[in-house]
Amino acid sequence: MLCCSLFFWHCQTAPEKGTPAHIKAVTSKIDDAVLANQETEHKDWLTYGRNYKEDRYSKLDQINKTSVEKLGLAWALEMGTKRGIQGTPIVVDGIMFATGPWSVLWAIDARKGEVIWEYDPEVPRSTATKYCCGVVNRGPAIYKGAIIWGTLDGRLVSVDAAMGTKNWEVMTIPENSKYSITGAVRIIKGNAVIGNGGAEFEARGFVTAYDAVTGKKAWRFYTVPGDPTKGFEHPDLAAVAKTWSGEWWKNGGGGGTAWDAITYDPELNTIYVGVGNGTHWDREIRSPGGGDNLYLSSIVALNADDGAYKWHYQTTPGDTWDYTATQPLTMAELAIAGEMRKVIMQAPKNGFFYILDRATGEFLSAKPYTYTSWATEIDENGRPLETEGARYTDGKTHWISPSSHGGHNWHPQSYSRQTGLVYIPSLKMSEGYARIDGREAYEKDAAGGGFGANVSVANKIYNPTVFDGNPNAPLPGTASGRLLAWDPIQQKEVWGIDQIAHYNGGILSTAGGLIFQGDAEGKFSARDALSGEVLWDFDVRSGVNAPPITYLVDGEQYITIPVGWGGGMGQSNKYVDRIHTGTFYTFKLDGKATPPDKLPAMASNFTQLKTNATPANIGEGLNLYLQFCMGCHRSPGKGGGAIPDLTRSSEGIFKNYEEIVLNGMLASQGMPNLGDKITKEELADIQSFVLYTADALSKGMNPKDYATNLAKMQYLADTKGPIRKAIQ
Repeated sequence: MLCCSLFFWHCQTAPEKGTPAHIKAVTSKIDDAVLANQETEHKDWLTYGRNYKEDRYSKLDQINKTSVEKLGLAWALEMGTKRGIQGTPIVVDGIMFATGPWSVLWAIDARKGEVIWEYDPEVPRSTATKYCCGVVNRGPAIYKGAIIWGTLDGRLVSVDAAMGTKNWEVMTIPENSKYSITGAVRIIKGNAVIGNGGAEFEARGFVTAYDAVTGKKAWRFYTVPGDPTKGFEHPDLAAVAKTWSGEWWKNGGGGGTAWDAITYDPELNTIYVGVGNGTHWDREIRSPGGGDNLYLSSIVALNADDGAYKWHYQTTPGDTWDYTATQPLTMAELAIAGEMRKVIMQAPKNGFFYILDRATGEFLSAKPYTYTSWATEIDENGRPLETEGARYTDGKTHWISPSSHGGHNWHPQSYSRQTGLVYIPSLKMSEGYARIDGREAYEKDAAGGGFGANVSVANKIYNPTVFDGNPNAPLPGTASGRLLAWDPIQQKEVWGIDQIAHYNGGILSTAGGLIFQGDAEGKFSARDALSGEVLWDFDVRSGVNAPPITYLVDGEQYITIPVGWGGGMGQSNKYVDRIHTGTFYTFKLDGKATPPDKLPAMASNFTQLKTNATPANIGEGLNLYLQFCMGCHRSPGKGGGAIPDLTRSSEGIFKNYEEIVLNGMLASQGMPNLGDKITKEELADIQSFVLYTADALSKGMNPKDYATNLAKMQYLADTKGPIRKAIQ
């Protein structure tokens, strides 16, 4: 009997890789200890930022400065998607788990480049306008044989990693709210930790931990105080409430959604959360009389056991520009003033690069990494020295830098332990901010106001305007990117590469002396980490939002870049002549796979249809476009991105405007039914504005003349009102 048992043991074979048995075996081992060990173990990519420090640095070096010229395509997998892919895939022993548009999750065999299973959480497509910045998702988490991720409509879902069948599902947001989830889940001490988006709408921010095995809520931390008369959910909020004024809990909820950055230090047992902007953007509307409005635009440290407050640092006190601190948080050990410090680093939207002591929250330094006009510097106490007029309180339109897109947005940075540099996909862009007195008027007139947006984007073209006279300031209406190599100790740029687009992909750095990035122009590049020189590149056909990852498959180093243009400004802009379907590209040394076909350029001409509407009706159409169309379609005439440019629609689209806009003809594709929000007459005004714009731009009208004409029309609409009888 003993001999038979021994014989049986020797005859057992490991399950075939890529089978359910194999997937179950390798994913079931991923527990808290394995996740914490990613600091030293680099074979797989098991967490959003590769490890808890989220430095996106890999010690893998088969692909290096010498060998990178032999990098070739291992496989490319077309996903059939048409919207943005922003997620970071998770990989364990050659099995990849990745998310895409509408929060769809895929299990992919990285050895073959084939889909194993797909799980669609069936987010209602018609709800796209309830959320900011595209129908995107930044990635899943893995824990004890389960894959856990958030859905756009606010659910947290766990599925069996081997079979793709649901384990549990929990709703993380209040019923009938406009919160969303676009960020990646983090697994921390057996809990799935997630925040939410939605501060442009009526929201009160919070971060919640759910038991990763059962889905039961473990704790919740609110980022802003609620109604003081009802008490506070945790003790620190009593002091926080003193930094607010008025009735903020009624005036939009306060905001402060934590929609992206979450990191964890196991040694300090501390979670770090990046907190977003306020509701309303303008402090004087949400909190009349001022105040710092904690914890808006702050980094908050929490006890990992129960979510209790430890410390905070506010990057933008009394934020009034949408300068979130939700941008990536990266941990490192740095020699600051001759002393080794455990630090946390961030390049938030406001344009300054911050270094804090992550044990205490002590401010160590901050310097501008891009052009800023709202503040000149951060003083020794860690507070900004604001410039005159930065808070746009005079009723004029003020062009301020950075814009609400920030000097850096969500796109991940990377800290190379080899070079000691932080690589930042930064951007340079200004924005016209303005105040309209009275919240009721603001909601109606604001860009996106038809869906309840509470923003300060200037939308009265005839408003008096204050321009930034600095020759280094980005010109109004322009935007560009810059890939930065930043010395965090010296707080200075070591090198920088200008990029034509302001949204480009996140960064990966490796021990091979390389950094990898995909850009908006459809190039995936490997650069020398010390100089920025391009050593290798590959045409991936469409613009890139997502960051690359690297991992080993049976001893070979692979690099994967998810490609899928869209999200944020990618909805209305593109920098390639045709957007291709979302595709996962994977590379290895001596890869010989044939890339997918690059389809011919797709010409998109302005419509030749004309309008005979009055100037006042065209002006009213502009107002309505800003309220109901701008949030997705953005500025008309730019050619469109993941979402069509309405000035280039076919004649058939224009003939079906009522069916599409008022009756929901394209609701299944994400175009909402607006029949309960606007009338036929108002829709005719929107169409007239679109047709006027198409005609003006197709004739090559000077942008200044176009803006001047629209300003006159908008003024007529606001003062005289539209003349409905003139509409055909």
